[in-house]
Amino acid sequence: MKTNTFSMIKEEPRGQSLVELAISLMIILLLLLGAVEFSLALFQYVTIRDAAQEGAIYGSINPTDESGIQYRAVATASDVLPQLTINDVDVTIHGDDCEGTTSGSPNSLTVTITFAHPITFPIVGPMIGSNTINLTASVTNTILQPTCPLP
Repeated sequence: MKTNTFSMIKEEPRGQSLVELAISLMIILLLLLGAVEFSLALFQYVTIRDAAQEGAIYGSINPTDESGIQYRAVATASDVLPQLTINDVDVTIHGDDCEGTTSGSPNSLTVTITFAHPITFPIVGPMIGSNTINLTASVTNTILQPTCPLP
């Protein structure tokens, strides 16, 4: 008796593993790119936070030197963020610009740095609907010098 040779061949889904790999690889790469982008933004946030802290420390001793505070903050971040400018640094004095209190609150200053982190990977931008991630770091320090004149 003659058997049909076609029925003896076992049908195997050829190429199925390759298609599964292609689909899975795209999802894994998107997740990896998102994690890298988030890591870059976090690193830049830590940099501007440290720069704001440095500016606030300088400002607690020299509260009237606003341009010096801004320059100090920008110089601190210049190795990581060369595109940061003094226009990105805002200095606000609360109370008088000397050591002491105003209306029962200590005189202080706040250094705020705003930076637009440019998204590096072109796929991530359209996913979140923007080409930048806005980062803001703010640090407040008590003014330590000079001593306020006595009334």
